[in-house]
Amino acid sequence: MNAPIDAPIDELAPDELPRRVVIATMGGVVSAMLMAALDGTIVGTAMPRVIAELHGFEHYTAVTTVYMLAATAVVPIAGKLGDLFGRKPFLLLGVVVFVIGSALCGAAQTMTQLVIFRGLQGVGGGFSQAMAFTTIADLYPPAQRGRITGVMGGVFGLASVIGPAIGGFLTDGPGWRWCFYVNLPVGAVAAIILWRFFPGRPPRTEAKPSIDYAGAVTMLLGVIPLLLALSWGGREHAWDSPLILGLLGFGAAAAGLFLYIETQTKEPILPLGLFRNRIVWTSSAAATLVSAGMFGTTIFIPLFIQAVIGTSATKSGAVLTPMMFAMIASSITCGQLMTRTGKYKWFAVAGTAVTTVGLFLLSRMDAHTTYATVFGNMIVMGLGLGLTMPVFNLAVQNAVEHRQVGVATSSVQFMRSLGGSIGAAIFGSVLLNFFAPALHEALPADLAAKLPPEALARFENPQLLMNPEATAQLAQSPLAAHLEPILEAVKAALASSLADVFGFGALLVLLSVGLTLFLRDIPLRKTNAVRAAPPVE
Repeated sequence: MNAPIDAPIDELAPDELPRRVVIATMGGVVSAMLMAALDGTIVGTAMPRVIAELHGFEHYTAVTTVYMLAATAVVPIAGKLGDLFGRKPFLLLGVVVFVIGSALCGAAQTMTQLVIFRGLQGVGGGFSQAMAFTTIADLYPPAQRGRITGVMGGVFGLASVIGPAIGGFLTDGPGWRWCFYVNLPVGAVAAIILWRFFPGRPPRTEAKPSIDYAGAVTMLLGVIPLLLALSWGGREHAWDSPLILGLLGFGAAAAGLFLYIETQTKEPILPLGLFRNRIVWTSSAAATLVSAGMFGTTIFIPLFIQAVIGTSATKSGAVLTPMMFAMIASSITCGQLMTRTGKYKWFAVAGTAVTTVGLFLLSRMDAHTTYATVFGNMIVMGLGLGLTMPVFNLAVQNAVEHRQVGVATSSVQFMRSLGGSIGAAIFGSVLLNFFAPALHEALPADLAAKLPPEALARFENPQLLMNPEATAQLAQSPLAAHLEPILEAVKAALASSLADVFGFGALLVLLSVGLTLFLRDIPLRKTNAVRAAPPVE
């Protein structure tokens, strides 16, 4: 980084940037990423108070779903635009849109307004996410990038640890609207730093960039219906309902058209040729499976703690804390070791293997499992997930030409998000399909014979275990004499079906272990100079 003192920053190559510029730029990037990562956990804590004030309980899940849809859908588009026109304008755009969306969310007067403004926030978050990981690739060559990607993984883990506490403090203090307003000063500082220091030189190219408008439209028409179907299926609507089938069919048709367009256009949003590279497709597929396993853990562990073990919601949330701290430690350590060794394959293998072990341990839990056992299992999960977080982005970025690093990185991020959505949908269906048979098996035969079908149907919802009012009502009903053995059967059935969920997750992540064995270790480049991509396999 030995540049002339009077050289304009925007004209310098990444390897020539002064250290102060790199550090300042990374400060802005980390601030933007922490802001977006914290938003989900902070807002989740505030939602009960939001519903109490704005009403509209039917839109409860939409507040989260619409953010996820918008953020996921724009990531590949943002990645491609960054490759064509440079990262700076789109990272700044993401921060500004996110801040504007936050201000509007804080001022929302109805749940409908909040849902719409959360969608705007999601667009800003998607642009910020896509640009941030690619910016790291611009500032650091692969040989130095491992430790930075490890730190970025730690940022996500930190957000998961401190987010609920910040959300609770703001909600109980100045009010839930400050869960959104808090983004304004953080976003303003990030935008000022990025505007001042981020090197804004666009990619050097002789030809005029061509934008793939048809690909962008058909990708959105494919991704959004598919994600909506996965979010609503088995929850708001049955999987075989006309709405869900229609969304799946329309999304699949649009996705097929998108893939065809990408083979015909000059500058595709998602160059399909990338996936002929073994490193790209194995990393993308493994990241998808690991993300599915992670979402299955974080969604259903609190349910196990509250309903099976019978502790408070606060304690069920706290059990995720050791997993996140373990994830932070292993992510940073993995990044440092990759930088020192120049290798990444065996960190991917180890990470997916440890995650599989963690999910297997979770699948062995039953109605008699203690809180301490869950605590230990979550630490194993965190160690495994932390090892995987820095690997796949680094492997893909090192395997493609630098001019394609944006679209390649955003493709991995897109597959992670898609994997999380698919995993949540699959695990939810497994739980619903396995619970009722497990309940009938857990009930003593003589007791099951005494219960009329309509009475038994009341217990085929495990939420009963977390609703003291419903339990109190049953204690005053004709079922009072049999209530204790029935509740024990419900608890055993839920533990059994959740074990099946975790077991299915272990199988998914085990597949990713096999994929990482096919991952090639190629030397980490010591420069970002343009070069030919590795041979296609």
